[in-house]
Order: sequence, then C-alpha cells, then structure tokens
Amino acid sequence: MVHEGIHHLPLNELDIVFVKNVGNLVCPASYDIGTHINVVLLSIPEGDDKPAKYPVMFKSADLLLITKIDLLPYFDFNIEKVVEETKKLNPKVDVILLSTKTGEGIDKWINFLKIKASIRNI
Repeated sequence: MVHEGIHHLPLNELDIVFVKNVGNLVCPASYDIGTHINVVLLSIPEGDDKPAKYPVMFKSADLLLITKIDLLPYFDFNIEKVVEETKKLNPKVDVILLSTKTGEGIDKWINFLKIKASIRNI
C-alpha cells in the first residue's frame, strides 16, 4: 500500500513523507515498509508499560517520542522507567519529550528530522 501510494505523490516537491501506522504496536514492527527512520510515539495516557508489552517496536525505533507530557500530573506514568526499558531494548534510540500544548520538545523533534534527513539524504 505504501509503495502504491508513493507513486501518487509529487515527490520532487516534498522533503519528508510520513508513513503513519493506524493500528497496534505489534504488526508494523514485523514488516519493513521501506522507511528511512522509525519513530514510535508513546503518549502519557497510553501508559508506561508499552516497551515491555511491545518490545519489537521499541527495538526497531530510531526515536521514541513521549508525547502529551503536559498530562504527567494526571497520569501514573514513569518516564524514567520507559526510557530505561527502551534503552535496554535499543541502546541507540533517541528519546524526545514532547508537548504540542506547551511547545516543549518541538525544536528537538524538528532538529532530529533535519539531522536524519541530511545524514540519510531523505
């Protein structure tokens, strides 16, 4: 589906194409769909148990974006635990804490994309 869809995009006019999984954290980790960078988004409301429940996804990630961090006061979520468990699975993974409400981490996310795009020439 990604291969078919990419042929309908004006690629010469685009710098980055995002391919979003709209399913669970199990299936997409098992298939190489040709992406240059794999990013896992984990929101605070989802819970801090996801690296243990879905290790394959976190092993293949280039970046873990922990999102909705402005909700930390309202959820039982241990960021240190998530980062530690993810780093055990994947020592090279980068981690960025992100809040679109406050803007925290947005610059880091944009810089990550710029760096990866220049290195990988995507």
